[in-house]
Amino acid sequence: MAIDYTVIGQRIKQARLAKNLTQEDLAEKIDISVAFLSRVERGNSHINLKRLNQICGLLDVSEGYILNGASSNSNYYLDKEFAELIKGCSPEKQKLIYNVAKAIADSDIDEEEDRGRF
Repeated sequence: MAIDYTVIGQRIKQARLAKNLTQEDLAEKIDISVAFLSRVERGNSHINLKRLNQICGLLDVSEGYILNGASSNSNYYLDKEFAELIKGCSPEKQKLIYNVAKAIADSDIDEEEDRGRF
């Protein structure tokens, strides 16, 4: 799967605007030039993981959301991934996956406790 830097840049821009920050504000906070941030938001420059982490921290978004649009805080987290996984399986495997997922969903495991394991 190829990385689409244009989409990544659009997500950064949307998150920045949601926080009512200008490019100047964000660039100053992470010590980069406004021109570089502008190129990142347009998908013309690639951002390294250190800067991505800084941006995500300031904008209160996850790296996962910026990179692939998935947020663990969303009710639809991993829906697309599960659909793709199941699509490639035989009906027997699909049923097995469903039964395992249902058993976990129906269990009495505390979700807060469970999050620490993954």
